[in-house]
Amino acid sequence: MGKRLKMQRRGKGSNAYRKPPNTFKADVTFRGKQIEGRSYAEVVRFVDDPGHTGPLMVVKYDDFTENTLLAPEGIKIGDRIEEGKQASVTLGSILPLRSIPDGMLVYNIEMRPGDGGKVARVAGSYATIKSHIGDTVSVFLPSKKSVDLSGECRAEIGAVAGGGINAQPLMKAGKAHYIWHATNAKWPKNRGVKSNPVDHPFGGKQHHKGKSSMTSRNAPPGRKVGHIAARRVGRRKSG
Repeated sequence: MGKRLKMQRRGKGSNAYRKPPNTFKADVTFRGKQIEGRSYAEVVRFVDDPGHTGPLMVVKYDDFTENTLLAPEGIKIGDRIEEGKQASVTLGSILPLRSIPDGMLVYNIEMRPGDGGKVARVAGSYATIKSHIGDTVSVFLPSKKSVDLSGECRAEIGAVAGGGINAQPLMKAGKAHYIWHATNAKWPKNRGVKSNPVDHPFGGKQHHKGKSSMTSRNAPPGRKVGHIAARRVGRRKSG
C-alpha cells in the first residue's frame, strides 16, 4: 500500500497529532439537574478560550458556586441571569424549551435532557423556536433544518457573541495554521487526488481518481477511502 494515510496517523494518537495539554480553559456545560423553581446568577467575568470561537462568561450563583457558559451577544459584567423551569425569558437565562415562546432566539441547546448543551455553540450562531406541539418543541437550527426535541431540553436565550469573527480575512496561511492548531483541528484538508500515489489511493498527477470511488467494506485500511460499501453510485435517472 505504501505510506499510511494522514487520517490513520491521526487516529493512532501520536504526539504529532495530539492537542497540546492544558490549552483549553473550561468545559462549557449546564449544571446537573434541572431546577424546578428558579435560581439567579451574576456575570462576574469573561474568558477568552482557544477551544471556543465565542467568548465565555463565568457566572456566580446565589449559593456562591460558579459555572462557565457561552456568552450571548449584548451581555455585560454585572448582568443577572436566571435558571430553572420558572425562570424569566431574559438574555442569557437557561430555560427548558417548553417555557420559551415561539420565535425566540436560543443557543447551546440540549439534544437530550441533561446532556449539557450540544447545538448552536459557534460564535454568532443561534436557533429559533418554531412551534410547540404537546411535549415536543420544533426548533429551526442554524443548518436550516428543523428538529423536534423534548420540551425538557434546556437552552440559553439569545445568540452566541463574537459573530464577526470571520469578517476580517486571515490573509496568511501561517495565521490560519496557528488558529487551527490551537483547537487541534485538521488543517489544511487536502484532496486525495492532490496527493502522491504513495500517500493516497487516489493520488497521482491526473487530478482525478482514475478508478471507482466505491470500496468494499472488507478492503484493507489503506484502501478504505471513498464510498464505503455504497448501495449505489452515479446520478439518479429522472422519470
